Amino acid sequence: MGVQPDPRFFETLAPLSVADLAALTGGEVVRDCGQTIRRVAPLGSATEDAVGFMGDRKFAAALQASAAGCVFVPASSVEAAPEHASVIVSRTPQAAWAAASTALHQPIALAQAAGGWAEDDSVVLEPGVVVGQGASIGRGTRVGANSVIGPGVQIGRDCQIGPNVTVGFALIGDRVKLYAGVRIGEAGFGAAGGASGAVDIPQLGRVILQDGVTVGANTCIDRGAFDDTVIGENTKIDNLVMIAHNCVIGRNCLIAGHAGISGSVVVGDGVIFGGKAGIGDHITIGVGARVAAGAGVLADVPAGETWSGYPAKPIRQFLRQTVWVSRQAGRKGARTDD
Repeated sequence: MGVQPDPRFFETLAPLSVADLAALTGGEVVRDCGQTIRRVAPLGSATEDAVGFMGDRKFAAALQASAAGCVFVPASSVEAAPEHASVIVSRTPQAAWAAASTALHQPIALAQAAGGWAEDDSVVLEPGVVVGQGASIGRGTRVGANSVIGPGVQIGRDCQIGPNVTVGFALIGDRVKLYAGVRIGEAGFGAAGGASGAVDIPQLGRVILQDGVTVGANTCIDRGAFDDTVIGENTKIDNLVMIAHNCVIGRNCLIAGHAGISGSVVVGDGVIFGGKAGIGDHITIGVGARVAAGAGVLADVPAGETWSGYPAKPIRQFLRQTVWVSRQAGRKGARTDD
């Protein structure tokens, strides 16, 4: 059995045949090897009971190497599919995969737990708190008024959760602080073009907050699309920060207010983000790097460097260019006055 969505948060539904998948998605079966499909997975982690997809030719090597039992591919990529896999041709492979995901997996619905979720009597729930079935809350933790702890969520010891917080699809360590209005584990922003327009891609991952993390008021941390979103030990996050799906943030990072970190960003230990810093997707920020306030990062930042500006660049380069532009503007203004 390969990696599958965490059963604490997702229910796996009845399996489907290759023909069922084609009928569900409007695809055309070009090879049926008789597999029974029980789950969806990315090409790299799929096994014989899973369906994957390839929507872009740049992933042809991943398709050829995949152990997936079934794949959705465009007509032009049929020959790239591995011989052992069933193949369904689709004009919109990613949207077809999303439809298969919805048919095979669904989030566990919230229902108030009858009890048994608290480690001991030191757990405090303020008025209006809802705790879902299968959730666990560690000793000494306090949950603020009107907060919702979703099904299967695991919260460690001595945590402080403020009012009107929602936590879902998450594993939370000890001594974590979530201030008012924090949203942990909402669906990441994933969409694909379908036959009738954009469709949502189900988000089947989790959020992991390690020990000592602090998350400021009204900050949002999305769960992973399939892998996890991870916030490292003792990282401190300010108010109104957005961290998208599949990000991996290191230990002891500082992230100031209004920063936005796009999907699948990898951040090393000890990184500092100034206020309103923006990070493009699939970027790596090296250990100990610093991103200045208002910077827009569109390329990898090496370890230990400080970058500023838009598009962001090493700060000395940014300052030299800023001074040069200022001087040129001054000279032009002087000539105009003459």
